[in-house]
Amino acid sequence: MSDLQSTENDFLSQLTEIIEDNISNEQFGVSELASEIGMSRSNLLRKIKKQTNLSVSQFIRQVRLKNAMDLLKQDSFTVSEVSYKVGFGSTSYFIKCFRDFYGYPPGEVDTKKLPENNLIQTEKTTKKRNVILITLAILFFIVFIALFNIFKQNASTKINVKKSIAVLPFKNDSNDSTNVYFINGVMESILANLQKIEDLKVISRTSVEKYRNSSKTIPELAKELNVNYFVEGSGQKIGDKILLNIQLIEASSDNHLWAEQYNKQVTDIFKLQNEVAKNIADRIEVIITPEEEERIDKLPTNNPVAYDYFLKGLDHFHKETAEGLLKAIPYFKQAIAHDNKFTRAYADIAIAYYYLDLFQSEKQHTALINEYTEKAMLLDPKQPESLIAKALSYMNISEYKMAVPYLEKALEFSPNSAFIINLLSDFYTSYMPNTQKYLEYALKGAQLDIAANDSITASYIYLHISNAFIQTGFVEEAIINVNKSLDYNPKNLYSEYVKAYVLFAKNKDLQQTQKLLIKEFQKDTTRLDIMQEIGKIYYYMRDYKNSYKYYNKFITIRETQKLDIYKHENSKIGYVYEQMGEKVKSQKLLNSYFEYAKNDESIYKHLSLAVYYAYKNDQKKSINHLKLFAKEDNFQYWVLLFFKLEPLVDNIKNVPEFKKIFNEIETKFWKNHEEIKNSLKEKDLL
Repeated sequence: MSDLQSTENDFLSQLTEIIEDNISNEQFGVSELASEIGMSRSNLLRKIKKQTNLSVSQFIRQVRLKNAMDLLKQDSFTVSEVSYKVGFGSTSYFIKCFRDFYGYPPGEVDTKKLPENNLIQTEKTTKKRNVILITLAILFFIVFIALFNIFKQNASTKINVKKSIAVLPFKNDSNDSTNVYFINGVMESILANLQKIEDLKVISRTSVEKYRNSSKTIPELAKELNVNYFVEGSGQKIGDKILLNIQLIEASSDNHLWAEQYNKQVTDIFKLQNEVAKNIADRIEVIITPEEEERIDKLPTNNPVAYDYFLKGLDHFHKETAEGLLKAIPYFKQAIAHDNKFTRAYADIAIAYYYLDLFQSEKQHTALINEYTEKAMLLDPKQPESLIAKALSYMNISEYKMAVPYLEKALEFSPNSAFIINLLSDFYTSYMPNTQKYLEYALKGAQLDIAANDSITASYIYLHISNAFIQTGFVEEAIINVNKSLDYNPKNLYSEYVKAYVLFAKNKDLQQTQKLLIKEFQKDTTRLDIMQEIGKIYYYMRDYKNSYKYYNKFITIRETQKLDIYKHENSKIGYVYEQMGEKVKSQKLLNSYFEYAKNDESIYKHLSLAVYYAYKNDQKKSINHLKLFAKEDNFQYWVLLFFKLEPLVDNIKNVPEFKKIFNEIETKFWKNHEEIKNSLKEKDLL
């Protein structure tokens, strides 16, 4: 056995031992195993997938089932006792998993044992039979390969949409338009429950909203959304009663697999929503784990009045505007007034306050974010919205590392949430840059959200993917996706802005980039992002006069509006001011940049400090920090493209040690690029 194989077996044995030590704990899952082994969830998933071709949860379940078999062979315990001993909270779920794994139910373990004398008798027969079987197997293999080659091309064009579903917007059967919020809320609750099932791909709310008044057929919708099941619904609220019609439809045949009419009291709405989700899962034979079933069964509140206020708030909350958030908060507070243990209402208030404060240099709502977050976490630390609120509360005070476990745990509890996946995508590009995770989450988000509510949103999704691709060095893929973004919305200035840089990655032409950016800026001269980017391109071209023109206007607006943006660009802006003779402003900006770099928690901290010390002509410190940066992983392609153009490091560029380190950085980037490519292919994301 090779050293590599030995190491891999040792790792799997260590994992198995940890799981067996916690075998009776049904709450011991992916996060707990990752914590015990000292790895992140994503790294653990990647390593187990590579060695076993199983997900982490599948690996844990397999260990439980193998231990169950050992216990059943002892004939000392009932099936029910064994299921609980190996960590299955539900005996029926244990029986299903056991049958799927072994091919027969646990109650038949005794009948599968052969007596010893039978084993002796069958041994001779088996030897003769093996010769025949091997011959047949070879013939079968030859035929299989031939058939595979014949049908390979056709099969490759088919899209695997197994266990995928879209919940279409429910119709309001009432003439009272004020009831729309309630029917929308019921639809969203059913959708949210389905999103908690890892074994099911669930299309996001924003993706299906565009079909609210669509006349397209189910097969047409299936083609656009890439799913094979749909849920349709309609209903109305009359006094204290709710009338609801639900249908489950198979897309390929347009057949109704299941339909139900409900006439319930409003007080039964919570159980109704949970029942519908589980009925749908049963009909399409999706596995619901005990943990997922527990999360589905958990009621948001027992108070129908509180729930009614909450749904009214949610209707405004989902408009995703400052005005909508401000209107949502009072309704959420009313919900809490009627039920002071309404976790989701507390969490959504905290989330609303976070987004109201976003991009403000002087935060107005930090205390309120913390207050409502802590109440939500105290009531239910497993509620995905509680975990999101906790993560955002840390992000609000720039404690980004502290946010990571809460975001990842939220995704574990709601694995189909496009909101959480897109939040993680944004997190790993804007707050804790990690190009591999950014690209992975951007592609996952697109799978759930690409048919979003209109062409404008779809345009931004492709823009996100293009940006993620270019950061990891996939230039052609970035061009394809940014062009798709512009196909959906030719007026998307952000896509034109990103395209200017994607083309620079391809052509290395600063003048072309400068012209493209100016062209887009002329369409909207209020765009501060493009304004400072034009200043930066002139800076790289050593045209400090034109750079100053744009940078100075940018700084004036930033200071006047007290905006907390682009602090990492202060070194460039400060240097331009210095070249233009404005020493006082220059020093202030460079000092600000130094403070930013010292306190930066991202992987770019040492790169920023290397730039600062190069400017200060402290070659030793600059090189030392560059060495430290060279140890980092998953940095952006822009480092390779622009660092050598950086005027602030002109005085060390020709130092042999600088060249050596930079070559190491380039080699590391492209090695990581290949690893990302292989990883994405394994996950069918590329």
